[in-house]
Amino acid sequence: MLFRMNNLRVGLESRRTLEEAAARQLGIVPQKIRRVTLLKKAIDARRKKSITFVYHLLLDLELTNGERSRLEKKQLILPYKRAQTPKPQIGSEKLHGRPLVVGLGPAGLMAALELAENGYHPLVVERGRDLAHRVKDVETFWQTGQLDPVSNVQFGAGGAGTFSDGKLTTRVNDPIVGHILETFVAAGAPEEILYEQKPHVGTDRLRIMVTGLIHRIKKAGGEIRYETQVTDFHLDSKKGLTAVTLNGRERLETNGVILCCGHSARDTYEALYSRGVHMEAKAFAVGVRIEHSQALINKAQYGPFAAHPKLGAADYALIYHDASGRAVYSFCMCPGGYVVNASSEPGRLAVNGMSYHDRAGENANSALIVTVTPEDFPAAEAGREALAGVEFQRKLEEDAFCLGAGRIPVQLYGDFKENRISSGFGEVKPAFKGQYCFANLREMLPEPISRALLEGMEGFGRMIKGFDRPDAIFAGIESRTSSPVRIPRDSGLESEVKGIFPCGEGAGYAGGITSAAMDGIRTSEEIIRRY
Repeated sequence: MLFRMNNLRVGLESRRTLEEAAARQLGIVPQKIRRVTLLKKAIDARRKKSITFVYHLLLDLELTNGERSRLEKKQLILPYKRAQTPKPQIGSEKLHGRPLVVGLGPAGLMAALELAENGYHPLVVERGRDLAHRVKDVETFWQTGQLDPVSNVQFGAGGAGTFSDGKLTTRVNDPIVGHILETFVAAGAPEEILYEQKPHVGTDRLRIMVTGLIHRIKKAGGEIRYETQVTDFHLDSKKGLTAVTLNGRERLETNGVILCCGHSARDTYEALYSRGVHMEAKAFAVGVRIEHSQALINKAQYGPFAAHPKLGAADYALIYHDASGRAVYSFCMCPGGYVVNASSEPGRLAVNGMSYHDRAGENANSALIVTVTPEDFPAAEAGREALAGVEFQRKLEEDAFCLGAGRIPVQLYGDFKENRISSGFGEVKPAFKGQYCFANLREMLPEPISRALLEGMEGFGRMIKGFDRPDAIFAGIESRTSSPVRIPRDSGLESEVKGIFPCGEGAGYAGGITSAAMDGIRTSEEIIRRY
């Protein structure tokens, strides 16, 4: 029979197999365990001298009634029942044309897959290029500085997450998460994402996974069109959405659009705004990327076991509230990774972080960001208040572009503190994808953001020894942390305009690959229930 065993602790230096460790904890012989499946694996490094792995296991046990009674009474094992995700009932409204999915990031991929495998033959339009061409375009940009606004880190097959660490963590406890992870593994993601407490894919394996998902969508009857952008929405006061315009010239009849445009599709926001679709400015965060040596982070997190081969590259998650109450926090931390130029608009510059699956780079980097709210945005033109956050982002990115003359502006933390341009690097050597130059980032950042970063760095230095070292490297600007707008939707995940279903990060309803994928599935299920 199948049972769940939680919180099995195994020392870092232990030579016992999982079967042996589980049997010892349960007080049975190992032969009673027919099979062990990992459900969850975590590292407990709170006590640096006795780091342990903590496992949740699925055990196939051959027990007598007495043994089962004893173990269940002590709550050492629990009966196991696989969680089920019920399928929606197909609706009865008439769908005019095929359902349209806008964007091929994680939300769009999972929405399209769900629709295709339920027989809806969705059309997916992606403004960027297919993955093979996109990877070449991005590499060319990093080497030459020549940006392609159609194909870059933000736009193209897989979405912005394709060039990231590929984190799959989420705080949502829902059976759909397991379904998503299994789907990702079947498409080419590493199997350990099914059980690691902090799963990640890595940019190299993400590309394989995205290719696998696209193949599955097409095989199930979906169609994908690249370099195809929705440039207008045709609305009827009574019927709602009736059609969209593609690339400024092609009219496509549809009354069912899942809008997964991503948080950088600013021209799509403009098109929606021009048609009177209700949007709201929302809080997000801006700041810089910070680089340390990965060895420093490993030492801080793992102590004397910093170089242990079982542990790999350590991560961190930090938060601090400054004197004004603003949150300063790390975000999208990339162990063994690179800071990348993630720009998508000419004359504007933004950075992000990226790691490969092995996280073998010399540096650790993370966004170091400060919350901003609509109260921080400059006064918007009358009637355009919903887009004030977009304009705030754009102004910061224009300043970053000018500050670095098109290259990533960088500065040592010690020089940031002294408000001066750096003249060279210290012991921390840069790990960038894209051209860079020294600049004074305080000339780019609003003063409240600079003050919050300075105060936050002092606080983080007390949390991780060496975090505030003077030669830690700042790079800016980190501005694409989340969408600056939200498109309100009802309980059926539909906007106030009938037929438009805002979805994922770009609509303000997700904050990462997994949550965006979840939203894509949930939104596609609403289409299925409706039509």
